[in-house]
Amino acid sequence: MSEASLPSLGSLPNRLLRLYAGLALYGTGIALQIESRLGGSPWDVFHQGLAVHMGLSVGMWIIIVGALVMLLWIPLRQRPGIGTISNVILVGVFADAVMWLVPAPGPLAARWACLLAGVVVTAAATGLYIGAGLGPGPRDGLMTGLNRLGLSIRTARTLIEITVLAVGWLLGGVVGVGTVVFALAIGPLTQFFMPRMRPRG
Repeated sequence: MSEASLPSLGSLPNRLLRLYAGLALYGTGIALQIESRLGGSPWDVFHQGLAVHMGLSVGMWIIIVGALVMLLWIPLRQRPGIGTISNVILVGVFADAVMWLVPAPGPLAARWACLLAGVVVTAAATGLYIGAGLGPGPRDGLMTGLNRLGLSIRTARTLIEITVLAVGWLLGGVVGVGTVVFALAIGPLTQFFMPRMRPRG
């Protein structure tokens, strides 16, 4: 990224604030979707399945898987930024913290509210941390790295998410209507939030 492009993203303190607010919200969104017990995103079904089958918390598996995915960046010649490293460490921490602080809702209406809030918060968080311009998340970098090898973004993302969803389901992760809601809503919602989360001026 050239120096000329930095002013459009805002000052470094502002970008760091946006990055860490985005990562905190991203972990919150993951936690809300998991706590709904209606099904999470493909990656979170995978993390949940690992937690069920192998122990440790969901947040710890988010961290471990993120670090392992970054190893795949090496042959793909992807370069991490401070946002990438922060993503690996903090999203799982915030997800565990919110799941510990917020009790799982009982009534179905409350579970739906939890699910929908989680999807919206995740989309807004994506706009914040990507808008900071300090490096992609490890899973996003895997997708763009495969794109550099010749796969389209759509094909790369589809292959990755189908794989982790299937493995996560086999390990005991919760696949449900929430997984479908996430798949259908996350793209349009992220597109809605991205320009609105961009720094002004």
